[in-house]
Amino acid sequence: MELPERAKLHAMTMKTRLLRDDDLRAVLAQKGIRVTEQRLALLRELAKLRLPVSHAELTERLASSGLDRATVYRNLLALTEAGLLVRTQLGDNVWRFELPRGETGEHGAHAHFVCTDCGDVACLADDAVVLKGLSARSTVSEVQLRGRCGTCVRPS
Repeated sequence: MELPERAKLHAMTMKTRLLRDDDLRAVLAQKGIRVTEQRLALLRELAKLRLPVSHAELTERLASSGLDRATVYRNLLALTEAGLLVRTQLGDNVWRFELPRGETGEHGAHAHFVCTDCGDVACLADDAVVLKGLSARSTVSEVQLRGRCGTCVRPS
């Protein structure tokens, strides 16, 4: 499922802006977080991704840079606490991390689609799910849709 063009542009703008080391350093300093090469590498990698990623997946992606599991984990937690990352649990007891969406750096509430066959996760457009009734008047922190993705539905 695709993001609307405007949301896609905002996400690309934020991530493109964060690919430059000077901007990454400024964001870390602005949040009062010490700038380290490990944090820069982690943010650079997250900026390349469109979907939330688990600690294990990120550790694997960063293996060539010499970052171990504990270092990646500590930095993920520190960056999340500082509001630079968003942590999501998609019902499989695995935390996934992603950069906030949009130019403002705010994540915004959006639903995730989780494929029950292959486990793929997709961020849904902000307007993909509309809450009505009591849930529309309540504070909803997370919405998850589960089912089979288009790849898994297609007959072999």
